[in-house]
Amino acid sequence: MSQSPSPPRVALVTGGAKGIGEEVCRRVAARGLKVWIADLDMVNARNLAAELQSQGASAEAIELDVSRPESVNAVFAQVEAVDGRCDVLVNCAGIAKVFPFLDFPLDNFVATMAVNVTGTLLCAQHAARLMVRHQWGRIVNVASVAGLRAVGSGRTAYGTSKGAVVALTRQMAVELAEHGVTANAVCPGPVDTPMTRELHTEQFKREYSEAIPMGRYGTTAEIAAAVMYFVSEEATYTTGIAMPVDGGFLASGARGL
Repeated sequence: MSQSPSPPRVALVTGGAKGIGEEVCRRVAARGLKVWIADLDMVNARNLAAELQSQGASAEAIELDVSRPESVNAVFAQVEAVDGRCDVLVNCAGIAKVFPFLDFPLDNFVATMAVNVTGTLLCAQHAARLMVRHQWGRIVNVASVAGLRAVGSGRTAYGTSKGAVVALTRQMAVELAEHGVTANAVCPGPVDTPMTRELHTEQFKREYSEAIPMGRYGTTAEIAAAVMYFVSEEATYTTGIAMPVDGGFLASGARGL
């Protein structure tokens, strides 16, 4: 008597409607996983889900505000009710604003930490609870090179939050390893996304590019490629690391000497 095929694995991508998250959703779906596109931007999320469905993929859009525990609870309750599992979580949702340190507004610092750190924590907790049932799971947190070193001025909240994401990733990796669940962070350098187009001035882009040995911003495809290694079967023994994908920026030191 032949066995019934195993159900497809299920992935949830926060911030999946655009930028790095959108590219991750496309690649996860192409690999045959069902993907939940979780975002506040439901117009783009639904459009992406419809596009992926038209290509034969399994995709659903779902509204998620990672800074609100009740929203995270509701989303993962729906994922559990519909699919009964979550095998892959990619935390791409994030916000950033720039202010001088001496004048950095407390409300923005708190809001940034709520989305970038607390949101990552809450989503990872919920996903991991479903992963341990099957003794297999992949958690990938999109951090930043700004979490590994200071990048220019004004990034008090963003840099601090991404440093916290790296530390959180290590802690998750240690505690979830016995359950067959890995946790890793991807730390992009500057990437051409809707957020950087709004945040980075032309002067900043020029100066940042000059500090990168490859001389340019990265692409969402280049970041998503690193994410896809971490979610793969081949990454079984890789956990607790923060991988820069930055064109050599962190390695370069003082350029032009």
